[in-house]
Parts: sequence; C-alpha cells; structure tokens
Amino acid sequence: MTRSLQAKIDAHGNPAHMLQNAPSGPYQFPIPAQYTNWVEEVRAWRHGVVLLNQSYHMTDLYVRGPDVVPFLSHVGVNSFAGFGRDKAKQLVCVSPDGHVIGDGIIFGLEDTEALYVGRPPLANWLAFQASLGQFDVSVEFDIRSLESPDKPRKLYRYEIQGPEALDLLADVNEGGPLTTRFFAMGEITIAGCKARTLCHGMGGAKGLEIWGPYADARKVYDRLLEVGARYGLLRAGARAYSTASMESGWIPSPLPAIYTGEAMRAYREWLSDTSFEATCSVGGSFQPDDVAQYYLTPWDLDYGRVVKFDHDFIGRAALERMAPGPHRVKVTLVWDKADVLRIFAGMMEDYPAPKLMELPSGHYAAHPYDQVLSGGEMVGLSTYPVYSANERAWISLAMLRADLAAEGSRVDILWGEKDGGTAKPHVERHRQMTVAATVHPWPIHTATREGYRRQT
Repeated sequence: MTRSLQAKIDAHGNPAHMLQNAPSGPYQFPIPAQYTNWVEEVRAWRHGVVLLNQSYHMTDLYVRGPDVVPFLSHVGVNSFAGFGRDKAKQLVCVSPDGHVIGDGIIFGLEDTEALYVGRPPLANWLAFQASLGQFDVSVEFDIRSLESPDKPRKLYRYEIQGPEALDLLADVNEGGPLTTRFFAMGEITIAGCKARTLCHGMGGAKGLEIWGPYADARKVYDRLLEVGARYGLLRAGARAYSTASMESGWIPSPLPAIYTGEAMRAYREWLSDTSFEATCSVGGSFQPDDVAQYYLTPWDLDYGRVVKFDHDFIGRAALERMAPGPHRVKVTLVWDKADVLRIFAGMMEDYPAPKLMELPSGHYAAHPYDQVLSGGEMVGLSTYPVYSANERAWISLAMLRADLAAEGSRVDILWGEKDGGTAKPHVERHRQMTVAATVHPWPIHTATREGYRRQT
C-alpha cells in the first residue's frame, strides 16, 4: 500500500535520520560506465570533442496551456518576462520560507508549452503546483529510465561539446545556420532528422545540446559518430559524466527544502513514500539532527543573481528578507594532494581506513554534505568531491563564509561520517579525517570561467 512522504516521516520520527540512513546511493546515469576510458573521455570536453548521452537520467515534465508563462512566473524566482517559444533559462524554485527546492532547465517549446528537464524534485513540485488549479495548465511526465526502464523516452537528448564541437556540428548539419549564442535555442538537421538545440554545456565547454523524437535517436547518434570520427569524437560514459557539473561549477542536487513546516505539509502528503524525495540519501560529515539545516538559499548556490523581485512568486517575501545578507559564497575547493594520498594510503593500513573515495566521483549519496572547517569551526559545506582528469586534482564545490571565500584561502574538509558511518549499506566502516583545501573560483578552469557564457 502506497503511503505519503508525510506518513513515512511520521513513522521514522526524524527526517534527517531517515535520509542519512536511506539505503539508496548516489544519483545514477544509466549508460555504460565508460566507452573507452573515463580519463580520456573527461579530457575530451576540454581538449577535443565529446558526446554525452542525456537521454535517460533526467525527468522531463511538459507544462501546457494558456497560462504557462504566468504559472512559471508564480513558481520561479526568475523573471519570465518575454519567455516563450525558443527561449530557455535555468528555472529556480524555492519554498515559502525561501529555501531551494531545486533547479533545472526550462525550455520554451511553444508560447503555450514548456518543458522542464532535470532531477525529479523540481518536476514533482511543478506538477503539485499545477494540480492546485490556480492556473490554466496541464502537465505530462516523461519520467527517467531508472523509474520506468521498459518505457521508451519521448525524446533523445545528446550533447556535443569541446573545442572541436562547433566544427563537428557544422559539418554534420544539413539545415540552416546553427544558433550558437549562449543559452539560445535553435534547430539542426542530422541524417534527415530535424532537431532542436540549446547552446549549453555540462562541462562548461563550447557546444550544443540536441534533442528530438526518440524514434530518430539511432539515426542521429550513428551519424554523429560517423562524422565525429574525423574529429576524434569520444563518448562519455557514466563515470566521466558524473564529474562534468563540478568542472562547470553547478551543484546539481541540493536537498529539496520540503521536509519541515506546515506550509509544505500538503505537498508532503501529495508525494508518495516511494518518491525520489522519500527514498533519496544524504551523506557526508555534516549530520545535523534538524533536516532544515541542510536547506540552502539561492545565494548559497550563486542564484542570488537570478532572483528578480519584478513579479510575485512563491517565497518572494522570505527572499526579500534574506537579500541583504550575509550570504555564503560558492567556490571550488582543490583538495591537497598530500592529504588525498593519505586517504588512499589508509586503504592499505589498519582497519578502519578513511572513507573510500571512489574514482572519479567520491560522493556516495544523492545529496553529499561535508563540513568545511577553519580553526576547528564549521564555516561552510562541501559537495560532490570528484577527481578532475582535466585539473589532475580532487575538487569539490562548496559554499563558504564570505570572509574565507577569496581565492587562495585555506580551509579544511572533514571527510567521512561520524561514529564509523551511518547505516547506509554501501557505506563501509571507516574513520574520519581532515583534508586541507585551497579556495579557487568556479568554474575552476580560467578559459571556461572567462569565455563560456560569451559564446556567440
């Protein structure tokens, strides 16, 4: 019998402990782990050209009706003035108390039809808000393949990026000129199949995201590989893909701020106890008893710059109160080589060893939160540690107290969970240790940071 998320929380008694001990692991990308080797696949988006298959791991939600734009304006902190066909933006939604529920890309397919693409929590929130009947819209889910492996997707979605990406795409294109202005939508024709494009890159490199009817997927894929062979095209498997957002500076999955408060009770009662929100896991050395301490603000994620008080939206009053600050600052942390080597050396020493860092992605839960320390005091949070084959270093994205966020500042990361680890079955018994780290900007790559959004 299916229950609600609220009922599951009531049964557990403490949502923080429920999530910290959830048996699920990190977010999955249901494609081969690697096609060649993950190191060269990662290096391809910085030094060559790579194809990332995004057809399976994200949830798509279609929003249709005459009130599409007013609806998006109601749920999003962004301004939707002028939004419509061939417009796209990063949709950011918060709870009534101003904490982030999620973000993802919203595509204007038509003036009365938009498509959200991203992780499940924001799709679920949009569907719930549409169900309240305040706007003349309907929604349709195309859920990720992990939740419905036998059902074909409605769309394929490929991304071609890297220094050679636009040359390859121009070569393969059988249609009109490509639209290559950052975050602009356009069209392309490949193997006789028309597709739509977005100028956007997961690794922060030049290129286009391409999507069209799933029935065309194989023809388009094969043609990209055929022409791509002349450019040294590599395909990125799940291992390579799992590091892309850290290089581009995007924190992909803040814990949605839904588990507390009467204002969110109706939503928790709408969500099932098998939903992503009810089954996801939290991992890392930050282990508060109060789940609300995991919640993040738009400024934590560097989305303060997209908050626009030119419209009424859910959470506006709370964000107006938050706006003056102080705010934490998003940065990249580069983990000290010597301390990382101590972690791996510990695997060959007495039990218990330090927490294992899987290569290339060291996080072991859907929502990783590690403490960042200065002088033994917690000063921020570190998320998604990965080994970057481009930077030849372990990096993570973090949000720090503003006085410690300058480039070159030194902090410590507390690695591993307390008391030997939580009850997550994939977390081995281990001991905590601190890892020194140096603050860098995001994206960490200078050329990406200075030129990515200037693509024309």
